Amino acid sequence: MQKKVRITVVGSGYVGLVAAACFAEIGHDVICVDNDQSKIDALKGGACLIHEEFLPELLDRHRNGRLQFSANLAEATAGSDAIFIAVGTPQSDTGDADLSYVEAVASEIARHLTHYTVIVEKSTVPVYTNEWIRRTLERNGVERGMFDVVSNPEFLREGTAVRDFLHPDRIVVGSDKQEAADVLSAIYAPLTDGTYFDGESAIPGPLNTNTPAPILHTSTKSAEIIKHASNAFLALKISFINAVSNLCEATDANVEQVASGMGLDSRIGGRFLRPGIGYGGSCFPKDVAAFRSVADALGVDFSLLREVESINIEQQKRFLRKIRSALWTLRGKKLGVLGLAFKGGTDDIRDSPAIALIQMLIEEGCTVCAFDPAGMERAHAVLPVSATMSYAADAYEAAMEADALLILTDWDEFCDLDLNRIKLNLRYPTVLDGRNLFDPKTVSGAGLTYVSVGRPTAHPIREHAVKQTA
Repeated sequence: MQKKVRITVVGSGYVGLVAAACFAEIGHDVICVDNDQSKIDALKGGACLIHEEFLPELLDRHRNGRLQFSANLAEATAGSDAIFIAVGTPQSDTGDADLSYVEAVASEIARHLTHYTVIVEKSTVPVYTNEWIRRTLERNGVERGMFDVVSNPEFLREGTAVRDFLHPDRIVVGSDKQEAADVLSAIYAPLTDGTYFDGESAIPGPLNTNTPAPILHTSTKSAEIIKHASNAFLALKISFINAVSNLCEATDANVEQVASGMGLDSRIGGRFLRPGIGYGGSCFPKDVAAFRSVADALGVDFSLLREVESINIEQQKRFLRKIRSALWTLRGKKLGVLGLAFKGGTDDIRDSPAIALIQMLIEEGCTVCAFDPAGMERAHAVLPVSATMSYAADAYEAAMEADALLILTDWDEFCDLDLNRIKLNLRYPTVLDGRNLFDPKTVSGAGLTYVSVGRPTAHPIREHAVKQTA
């Protein structure tokens, strides 16, 4: 019989809210705590707050049952077996992760512990954070036998976070005490023994009762490094293929053919070998910088990470030069933009290359009309409506009378656009695709000039050439 664990999740952001809903989904009693009363009231009232597939369903399924919301960390602490810290760790000016929110939560927990409790790092944190949390609790008077601190990094992709949580590639538990590791094992047992996947309402995914989730037990420091090392390596793959795409452009090669040839090598694999305008979001930029900062502080030469960051920034500048080359001059140009979020499937605009490029274009004297299926409300905060910035109701309105259409986010629905209608709406038939969503022949066949990343420019098929062929 499954052991039900009483869990508190501190933080209701992308990681915290998904974790809380998923822990309730696999059978535990969960309290999601946030010090923002307005967010708690909204969640209690039925709001979801973030754009994530399956998350609204899980919240509706478990809200006011196994999943509760509260602004009272003291009460939640007193009734919990495990407390997951899932608060923000923003990047500081020096590149370090700002751990002040983690410290504040640890101090608050210390004031209200009444029994043995496992404190779990769920936020992405640098190595040695586990030790600092332990010291913080002890400095606040908590006896060492009253708690253990475990590192349990998340490996969630925004847009597919619920599926990633319930069908993980791996569950990493970093603990230096067997008792604490046993608590985490009990929490994740429905996924690791496969019983969760027997349920009729289980979220669909690649795992099942015969192939359950793997769990890896490590030391606390190893677990902390695994998270940063994983994200840094994925960022490296993205920057590497972007550098390769630049070489392909210089030689008229096709980067997608190159990436396909590389990806067929089982040692490399095809994932994260998609060229574009660079990575963004709340994880990769921050985690690469934090990982590099930790290495610097420990006297480890990890200059490779600086090159990863440099290539990523340069990729946005290269795309700006592509736009200028296609249009000759930028001042006074009207541009339609598809995509504001840093990737498709999410409304997150943090460190979005699309936002950065729009800001560059406005500084160059362009006016921009943008559309995003989910990210426009958040974008208003950093790109308010003005004489140079507006928002469209759909992709076709964004293209209306524009000098060119830019595709900056890889939303699947953009792949289904009526290209003939796009051509009719544009002032000049030019599409610049920073995400390589289309086959160049398809776009040029619709009478559009198509500029993408790492592939030769596709020019529209001229009418007289078609007649000669016929």
